[in-house]
Formats: sequence, structure tokens, C-alpha cells
Amino acid sequence: MINKLVANIKKTGAPIVVGLDPMLSYVPEQVQKKAFAEYGETLEGAAEAIWQFNKEIVDKTYDLIPAVKPQIAMYEQFGIPGLQAFKKTVDYCKEKGLVVIGDIKRGDIGSTSAAYAVGHLGRVQVGSKSYVPFDEDFATVNPYLGSDGVKPFIEVCKEEKKGLFILVKTSNPSSGEFQDRLIDGRPLYELVGEKVAEWGADCMGDDYSYIGAVVGATYPEMGKVLRKVMPKSYILVPGYGAQGGKGKDLVHFFNEDGLGAIVNSSRGIIAAYKQEAYAKYGAENFGDASRAAVEAMVADIKGALENR
Repeated sequence: MINKLVANIKKTGAPIVVGLDPMLSYVPEQVQKKAFAEYGETLEGAAEAIWQFNKEIVDKTYDLIPAVKPQIAMYEQFGIPGLQAFKKTVDYCKEKGLVVIGDIKRGDIGSTSAAYAVGHLGRVQVGSKSYVPFDEDFATVNPYLGSDGVKPFIEVCKEEKKGLFILVKTSNPSSGEFQDRLIDGRPLYELVGEKVAEWGADCMGDDYSYIGAVVGATYPEMGKVLRKVMPKSYILVPGYGAQGGKGKDLVHFFNEDGLGAIVNSSRGIIAAYKQEAYAKYGAENFGDASRAAVEAMVADIKGALENR
């Protein structure tokens, strides 16, 4: 699957991923009203609203982007109907040729991780039949429990030719409370990065490993170090846009070939119509505002890479 992700990035010239993280407050009133008219102000109504919201954004942007990253918590908050909207979103994006990164941040003891891996990336056996439950292409994984929590995901990835993005240095302000702690004089995130490189060496695609890393855009100097620690790992970079990351902050995450990283923007794209820069589109044309935001993000990153 890493080969498909790289191919999609080369085809679009856009090393970006759109985070489909829909809060109900992001969904324009006319979309909510239509969903509520059909299902009422219920969990089903909320799930229908976010599904229709996602569909419009995907329809207006899929030709510009290589991948999407739905964050499962935004769907789980609406219970079973929300999870059904998550699954519909995953399937629809794959129909459009997009790579789907399931932002699930799982990681637990071995048997539990194995079940998570099967549910999101693999196949579950039911009697004589097998099924693919959620069927994302990649999943995000929390490595805090060590190899026990990660290796079951790696095994499923080997079987299904899918991939992982393992949390190494996250973009949130308090990430340093643990991730920056020195161990034998080195920050913990570097040691985790080395482990990702080690796991990835056994899981290579054509040019890059399908075991990647998550490194926040808000820490560009750390990204520079980690790029060297993990030369063959793709880096998923959250924190662009709404969290403060800019194209010029991101150049160190990329290799000299202009590959090696994919940058995420969530509300900066899906709620673009709420921003002053895209207000002219109005809520009724929120998908067009998202498309314009994608184009601006691609130009920002491309310009930064060309001028580094």
C-alpha cells in the first residue's frame, strides 16, 4: 500500500492528506436540516449529516489529493450510526481511488492489538467465511506498550499489504511531558524513531517502508533529526494550518526526492468555508471552499520545497 500512496502523491503532485474529522459544528446548517428532516435530531440524523458533509468534500477534492485520514473518534461520538458513517466514508474514498489512513491510534497488549489490527486492516474469520470489517489502507498506532502492541499490526500489514503510521512525536502542546524525556541522554521520541526504522526495515515497499511515523509539523527541528533517524519511513505530519504549521516549517520532513512525507490538514480544509479567506464561497458552497483550501495548501508546500 505504501507503493500506491507514493504513486498517488507523484500523480497529484500533492504530498497532503485531508483529515476527515467532522464535528457537527463544521457541518453547514442546510446539510444538517436535510439530515434531520429525514432522521430527526437523533444519532442517525447526526451521522447522516456528517456522511453527506464528507461526501461533498471528497467529491470536490478527490482529483487533487492522494489520501484522506478519517479520525474515528469524530464518528464514535455518534455511536453505532457514527461508525456506519465512518465505514461509508472509508468505502467511498476507496472507490474514488484515494488511500485511506484510519486515524485510530490503537495499541494494547498483544491479543487486543491483534483484534484491532484485524478489525481495521485485516480479515476476521466467521465460520467458513472471512470479512474485511473497516478495511482502511493504513492505521495510526500508539507504541507506548512496546513491541507487544505493535507487532500484531505489522503481521496483519504483511498479510494484507497494508501499512502503519506509528506515533513518534505528536503535534499537541503537552507531547513533551513524556516524548521529550531524556533516556541515556537522548529524547524518548528519538528512541521510538529508531524502533520504527527497525520495524520498517523488514517491511519494505519499492522505495519506502510501509511502517511509517507520525511527527508533528509544530516541531520542525525534531522533524529534521527524525528524518535522518528514519530515512525509509514515510512521515505523516499533522499540525499544518489550524495548529500553526506552515509550508516553510515542513521542508525537513521531506527527503531530497521531494517524497518521504505527507502533510495532514483537517479543519483547515473541511471547515474552510468558515475562514475569512474563503468566506466568499459561503456555507452553501462549502465543498468549493475546501477545494480552494487544498489548492492553497499544495501551492504553499510546493513553493517551500522548491525554495529550500
